[in-house]
Amino acid sequence: MDITLIPGYQYMPELVEMMLKIVFIFTMNVGVFAPLLGYVERKQSALMQDRIGANRAAILGFTIFGLWHTMTDAIKLIAKEDFIPEGADKPLHFLAPFVAVVPALIAFAVIPFGGTYYLWGHEAHLIIADLDVGILFIFAVAGIGTYGAVIAAWASNNNWSLLGGVRTAAQMVSYEVAMGLTIVGVLMVYESLKLTEIALIQEDFFMWGIFLQPVGFLLFLACALAENKRVPFDIPEAESELIAGYFTEYSGLKFAMFWMAEFVEIVTISAILTVLFFGAWHIPFVTHDGLLSLLTSVVGADIGNLLLMFIHLAVFWGKVCFLIVFLMLIRWSLPRFRYDQIMKLGWKIILPLALVNILATGVILLVVK
Repeated sequence: MDITLIPGYQYMPELVEMMLKIVFIFTMNVGVFAPLLGYVERKQSALMQDRIGANRAAILGFTIFGLWHTMTDAIKLIAKEDFIPEGADKPLHFLAPFVAVVPALIAFAVIPFGGTYYLWGHEAHLIIADLDVGILFIFAVAGIGTYGAVIAAWASNNNWSLLGGVRTAAQMVSYEVAMGLTIVGVLMVYESLKLTEIALIQEDFFMWGIFLQPVGFLLFLACALAENKRVPFDIPEAESELIAGYFTEYSGLKFAMFWMAEFVEIVTISAILTVLFFGAWHIPFVTHDGLLSLLTSVVGADIGNLLLMFIHLAVFWGKVCFLIVFLMLIRWSLPRFRYDQIMKLGWKIILPLALVNILATGVILLVVK
């Protein structure tokens, strides 16, 4: 049987490529980063506080630097009772963790993690969905995560959870407004909402967003931390005030989903920062065509493209890992803000500065062009 006669055969390579990219992104976020970031956070905080950190769990006497703790935590959460408090709204209590974690994963669909490569007659693009309005898609999807926390707070029938949900709604809605304005300067400079186009422009090292929009980077970083609800912006789940905030009444795998959503958001934030401000997959002072020509001259066109793809993947995820460690460093360096301080920072400081940055960017672009 001639396989080319199968209806839709011409679309099979694209379908296989799409499935591979989805599996790759899901594996990187859920299978690699989500479990490992808990370990990294423990060890990083221990290092900063002059402690050893997780190191007791062992198999046959081997602790492998405390990595077994990640596996034992997973076993504990899987085996733990799924407790639902009396008076809780059971359907919403069940739904909330999914609403929290799914948007963090979907947002990665429009983030490019590599360029375009020609492999054995097939043109491969390392992005799941190359939308013309990719950055708007991220903001739209990220906003849905707010509903997960609010639904969890309401469904738990707990006063402390409800207070955490109210804080979550106020904080995330406030900072979404400011965060949208912080990147307008970036969009003005690159004249595109398409993340692949923004990334391609940054092949020139001096066109990286961190050089063209340093103020926008600092403002976006602050807003992203607030959206992630981590120290110093962890008022929605402040342990000293609200026990655990909106997910106080969650246990087992449902609690793990909230926990995983937080770490996946860190990866997503780091990837967005990499694409907008740190040159995406590009190597400073090394062009795509130049490196490809060098590789092709040694191993041929197809293998050269394959090696280039792996190099760019390593560069992109290396930058992401560096930013993840940096974000965690902030988490263990700063004290928690008060609720009124968080609102004041968002509305009275970051928002006006974002508007001033837009104005300054517009004036500079008019003068330069």
